[in-house]
Amino acid sequence: MNMEPSAVMAPPPPKRLDEMNLSPIFMRDIMLKTIFRKNANTVTDLSKAVCLPMGITQELIDLGRSQGLLEAMGTLSANAGNEMSYQLTDSGKARALDALSQSEYFGPMPVPLDLYAEQVKRQSIRNIQITRDQLLGAMGHLVLPEHLISHLGPAVGAGRSILMYGPPGNGKSSISNGIRDAIGDKIYVPRAIEYSGQVISVYDPIVHSAAETAEDDPTRLRRNNRFDTRYVLCERPTVITGGELSLDMLDLVYNPTARTYQAPLQLKATGGIFIVDDLGRQAEPPQKLVNRWIVPLEENKDILALQSGEKFEVPFDTLVIFSTNFHPNEIFDKAALRRIFFKIKIDGPNQEDFLKIFALVARKRKMQLDEASLVHLLKTKYPSIDNVYANYQPLFLIDQMISVCDFEGLPYKMTPELVDRAWANMFVRDETIVK
Repeated sequence: MNMEPSAVMAPPPPKRLDEMNLSPIFMRDIMLKTIFRKNANTVTDLSKAVCLPMGITQELIDLGRSQGLLEAMGTLSANAGNEMSYQLTDSGKARALDALSQSEYFGPMPVPLDLYAEQVKRQSIRNIQITRDQLLGAMGHLVLPEHLISHLGPAVGAGRSILMYGPPGNGKSSISNGIRDAIGDKIYVPRAIEYSGQVISVYDPIVHSAAETAEDDPTRLRRNNRFDTRYVLCERPTVITGGELSLDMLDLVYNPTARTYQAPLQLKATGGIFIVDDLGRQAEPPQKLVNRWIVPLEENKDILALQSGEKFEVPFDTLVIFSTNFHPNEIFDKAALRRIFFKIKIDGPNQEDFLKIFALVARKRKMQLDEASLVHLLKTKYPSIDNVYANYQPLFLIDQMISVCDFEGLPYKMTPELVDRAWANMFVRDETIVK
């Protein structure tokens, strides 16, 4: 069946403090730090700050009051809908400062790792199916051979790893982005998760595109939260890395000053796509990078380590797309290739598709085509490179011709001379430079 956005089951909001699966002291300290840092002094303000229902927030406030860490200010705040205001006692301030010295994290209450794992299953990338029409719709701007769509569709629908390989400049990156656009539904991303008392921030506005959601009326005593607001409803995430990818980017990032952790790239991509572009251009050998993915790709789990050295498992639910200009046999051994589920070669276009791309680009760039110039290009220039066509070449050549026209004050009309001048910039002749 087709996966619609509404088919993803939302994480249910907790109803009571004992449903949180977090230590009451841990939650109390985050509340105290949040009050201290954000000056949130009403149930409504604090509920928004820690992303919990008002009932649970009130339970935490009552816990703080019973321990002499919070006190009611004795007056109703007119600016907050006549709500009671609360403030830290001297003991509460001391406890907040002590908690901050152990971890600077405050704000949204984290989701326990085991509960997060349950939500990952509910919204797994492997639950979706992509139809041919969806894939074609997302890649309608690309000229692709029909057999390529037939290979890509099952690969994307399986939610398994994909290796795309072939000569450079033939749209592997564009195809990866098209796959991302074809998926198109939404999932719930936790603001932070908790393991063994440690907080790991996951939601990242740079990676995650939050969807607009209607807010509940904050003045209502019983707010009808449609989902656990410790999560953010987002488009399925896409993380794109290239030659800059290194192995340490796949580990937890520890901030020694704040004493908190930032999720690694693949954890931020959970439920979405992780694209490793230009594989083979990284500092580490491709074989070493893929070895790091063996356990996640085979067992759908990843292993991370805290500063203490303690290791733990996190869900690995990501469509990994490797893209390379090298032949797979040059950069991988057979064991590594076996673990990459789909291998798809992306070839350059044939002459017919090349001309289609050329005409589309020319129309978009308002470059008037000329039959004699096209014949010159196809019969004189391309035979010099054994008629090897690439998808990037039409845009390159036409933009080169436009640059010449702009400089010379010529109309945007293709000529054999313009073709020659553009061609001269597409390749560098092999020669010995005398130093």
